[in-house]
Amino acid sequence: MEHEETSGSEARRGVATNLVDATVAAILLIIGLVVIFESRKLGAGWTTDGPGAGYFPFFIGVIIAVSGAGILYQSLLGKKRNTEVFVDSEQLKRVLSVLVPAAVYVLAVAFLGLYVASAIYIALFMVVLGKYSWLKSVVIALAVNTLFFFMFEVWFKVPLFKGSLDPLRFLGY
Repeated sequence: MEHEETSGSEARRGVATNLVDATVAAILLIIGLVVIFESRKLGAGWTTDGPGAGYFPFFIGVIIAVSGAGILYQSLLGKKRNTEVFVDSEQLKRVLSVLVPAAVYVLAVAFLGLYVASAIYIALFMVVLGKYSWLKSVVIALAVNTLFFFMFEVWFKVPLFKGSLDPLRFLGY
């Protein structure tokens, strides 16, 4: 359901905030109900030697479900529900310009590892969003990740994930 809001000379179009709130609340309610149901399978009661395995998860599920139901009620039927536009197209573009590369980065880490994926991410982020030159971006990305490599792998002896392709295998780490 699309909502239009006028402020000054331009109209903002988008989904109303209360509908986004209701969607998130419904998801929380479902998560809470699943936790309650699964906790009861584990044994949510009190046993002879104390609480059952599902005792604490059961009550956490109750808290999540009650909270979700309360927010769902307030967002759909409450007197003070917020019907302003949640996000307009310009704001959404800005958010997605950061979210999409971050999601691709997370996927790239699985294959290339933290160091290589981070270097590519930093360089591309600087070039595309920061409007820096390729040379400056690549130099900074390599410098940052070289520093991190030495700090974790060499000095602290804490190996970080190298990825399934392990492109830094030649370094012997």
